[in-house]
Amino acid sequence: MRRAIYPGTFDPVTLGHIDLMERALRIFGELVVAVSASPGKRPLFSLEERVAQVRAATVGMRQLEVVGFGGLLVDLVRAQRAHVLIKGLRALSDFEYEFQMALMNRKLDPDLETAFLMPSEKYTYLNSTVVKELATLGGDLGGLVPPVVEEALRQRFGPQGAPRPADEGGPGLSRD
Repeated sequence: MRRAIYPGTFDPVTLGHIDLMERALRIFGELVVAVSASPGKRPLFSLEERVAQVRAATVGMRQLEVVGFGGLLVDLVRAQRAHVLIKGLRALSDFEYEFQMALMNRKLDPDLETAFLMPSEKYTYLNSTVVKELATLGGDLGGLVPPVVEEALRQRFGPQGAPRPADEGGPGLSRD
């Protein structure tokens, strides 16, 4: 049985991530969802919160394990005795970065392969940054994130959201 690792920051986990987990489980017998500490990305949720959210969102998904990590991904892959990384590609813009990372990981571990999966068409626009921006503006998160994440975002920002100062910008969502 092949064991694969699906790494990411998952800040927060979206239904697009869940879709990729389900797809990966159909291909590989076991999947480890590796939630990265990613301090450089300044995550909204702590590592412990993100691990708990992914676990809650994947209850009932057999052969799936969720772990947090803070070191090199290849070290985690070795510790988990896996040989395949799962990476999601929504658009061509994702490919360049993920391709570079796949080549670097292969340089660090020549036995490591990366499998690129495309999400369902209904999730190709979806990413965690857009979800967080929508939450700050009090937008409808239905159909974008698991209920546990929607509740965590509402607790963090309140039902009406919490607009950020204008100088912080954003990807273009607006209350106006």
